[in-house]
Parts: sequence; structure tokens; C-alpha cells
Amino acid sequence: MPLPNTHQERVRQLNLVACRASCFKTRQETDMADRAGKFAGENPFDIVRAWMAEAEEAELNDPNAIALSTVDVDGLPNVRMVLLKDVEDDAFVFYTNYTSAKAAELDQAGKAAFVMHWKSLRRQVRVRGIVEKEEGAKADAYYASRSLKSRLGAWASDQSAPLDSRAALMATVAKVTAQQGTNPSRPPFWGGYRITPVEIEFWADGAFRLHDRFCWRREKPGSAWQVTRLSP
Repeated sequence: MPLPNTHQERVRQLNLVACRASCFKTRQETDMADRAGKFAGENPFDIVRAWMAEAEEAELNDPNAIALSTVDVDGLPNVRMVLLKDVEDDAFVFYTNYTSAKAAELDQAGKAAFVMHWKSLRRQVRVRGIVEKEEGAKADAYYASRSLKSRLGAWASDQSAPLDSRAALMATVAKVTAQQGTNPSRPPFWGGYRITPVEIEFWADGAFRLHDRFCWRREKPGSAWQVTRLSP
């Protein structure tokens, strides 16, 4: 059996490498080119707003609900549903009681993650980022926009603390209603948290579980975003 021509074999290998590189580049270009339609845009916050606007028309209730994930001092994860109240130019804001378990974990870790999932749209957004409090004029304005009963409820609830009964809670509501009147100010133990993301992933359902995923990442808040298509 004749030995292979060394020169021809070398040429064949080089051609194969060049073909693979070309195919990889083409695939990358296709991945970015097909970031169109629902994934289109050069600003991830604009995409989030657009998806939320669609969800407002399609979801049965609470299209702004997020599953907020934190960790305790032992690194044990915790998660609960809260309502996202603002999508800023570079961050996401929600509000809660500062004496709650979630607040203690947010303050301790300084980081958090959340996911928004809309069954009606078959889409989700995942966010990971840095946390800081929002306890200024913005928090005051949001608190003032709530219904009176919700504002009084914020005063009455010692969130996450043990509670003897619902009757005891309602007695506290009655007490703070008498104390605070019809125009209560924002409680000093209640306000917002701002999550400034370093990662935002957009996910959309695909046939046969071949989902579309685009992840926006940056090294730190304020730095440039890099967009990568992820495998399903």
C-alpha cells in the first residue's frame, strides 16, 4: 500500500483548519445576525422594557413579578417573589422592609439575582448584579403612590418576624392607622433596593427544547456589554 503524499496531506489539513475557522466565524456572524425580532437592540434595558410591555398585555396578573434570589451568611440560597417597580437606565429597583430576611441577606452579600418568567410569552429574563439601597426621594415618591392601606400595612408589618395570629396583625394595623392618620410618611425601615446588573440573559422558548438564549455580560457596572449566544 503506497504511503500518503506528505505535502498533499499537509495541504489537506491546512484546508480543513481554514474551513473550520471559516465555519466558526460564519456561525458567530449568524448568531449575532439572528439576534433580531424580540432579541433586537443595542441596549439590554430597552429589550427588558419591550418584553415587559408585551407581558402586560398577555399575563393574567403581575407581569412585573420577579423571583429574587439571595444567600444567607452560611451561603444557603433563599428565593421569594417580589414586584419589580422600575427599570432604570442601568439598573432595576424593587421595594421591601429593611428588617426582613431578604434585606439582611442583601445587605450582607451586596449581590443578588432574579428571574422574570412569563408563561404567556414563553420567555424569561435572568439578572445578576450588585445591590445598593434606594432610600431617598425616589423611595418617598413610590411609597406615596401606594394605596393608603398599603402604606399603613408597611408600618404595621414586622416582615419575616414570628406572628401570633392574623388578629394580632390587624390589631397592629388599627393601632398604626390611629397613629399615622391618612397621610403617613415612609417608614424609616422601609425602602428600595437597586440591582445594577453585570449579567442579563434573555431566553425564549424554542421548538423541541432548542431554546434561544443571548447573554449580555460586562466586567463591572458602567463597562461595555459583550453579547454571547448560549446553547439551549
